[in-house]
Amino acid sequence: MGFYRETLGLSDSAFVLLRDLIHERTGLYFEDGKREMLADKVAPRLIELGIESFLDYYYRLKYDEGNEWGHLMDALAVPETFFWREMDQVHALVEILVPEYVESARPAPLRIWSAACSSGEEPLSIAMALHEAGWFDRFPIQIDASDASPAAIARARLGVYRERSFRSLPPGLRQKYFREEAGGWRISPALHARVRWHLANLANLNEIAPLAGAPFIFCRNVFLYFSNEAIRRTVSCFVRHMPRPGYLFLGASESLLRVTNELELCQVGSAMVYVKR
Repeated sequence: MGFYRETLGLSDSAFVLLRDLIHERTGLYFEDGKREMLADKVAPRLIELGIESFLDYYYRLKYDEGNEWGHLMDALAVPETFFWREMDQVHALVEILVPEYVESARPAPLRIWSAACSSGEEPLSIAMALHEAGWFDRFPIQIDASDASPAAIARARLGVYRERSFRSLPPGLRQKYFREEAGGWRISPALHARVRWHLANLANLNEIAPLAGAPFIFCRNVFLYFSNEAIRRTVSCFVRHMPRPGYLFLGASESLLRVTNELELCQVGSAMVYVKR
C-alpha cells in the first residue's frame, strides 16, 4: 500500500468515486492498476489544503464553485512535450494541406487548433514551420492553442523555455526564433503573437466547440489517458464542428480504431491523418 493511499485513506470506494468524477469532468481515466498514480498526483493538493482524506477531497471537487478543478488539472497534467516533436504531420500540413487549402479558395483565415497544447511547444513548432515556408506572408492564418491546465497555459503565455524543450529543435531555428535570458530562452514576440492561447477542457464540449470549427486539429498524446467513451465524445464534437474536408492529427501511439468510424485514416505525405470527408 502506498504512503499517500495509506495515510490519507484512499479506500476502494473513495478511489472509485474520485476516479469516476475525474473521468466525468475531464475525460482522464485511471484504471484500477493506476490507483497509486492517482494518489501520488492528488495527495500534495490535499496536504496543501489541509484536507484529511481523499473522500473529503472528492466532496470538495463535486461541489466546487471556485478554481479547485483548475488546481487538479495542474496536478494531473503530463508535461512531457518539446519542440519539433512528430514533425512528419506538421510537414504534411505545411507542404501539402495548406497549399491545397489556399488553392481551393476556402475561407480565410485558415484555422489551426492545437488542443491539449501543454506549455505551448506544439503550436509554436507549427508557427515556426509555417513561417519558415513563408505562409504567413501569403495567406491569413489563425493558430489557436488550448489546455485544461491553468499552469500550463500560463507557461505558454509567458513563452520562456528550458533546455529540455529543445532536444529535437534544429540549432539554427533555436538561434533564429529564441533569445537567451535569465531562466531560459524566450520565443520571438512576433512568432509568439501568432498563437492565441485558451483555457479549455476537452471533456467540456461547450468550451471546445468554438475551437473545433478549425479544419486542422492537432490533438496529440492526450487520448492515451482518456477512456474510449471520452475519446468518442470529444472526437464526435470535433466532427460536428469541423468543415469538410477536415483533418485530425493524433499522436503516433494513438488510434481511433474500435473507438469511432466517423473519420477515415489516410496517408498524407509521410504522415497518417484522420480525415472528415
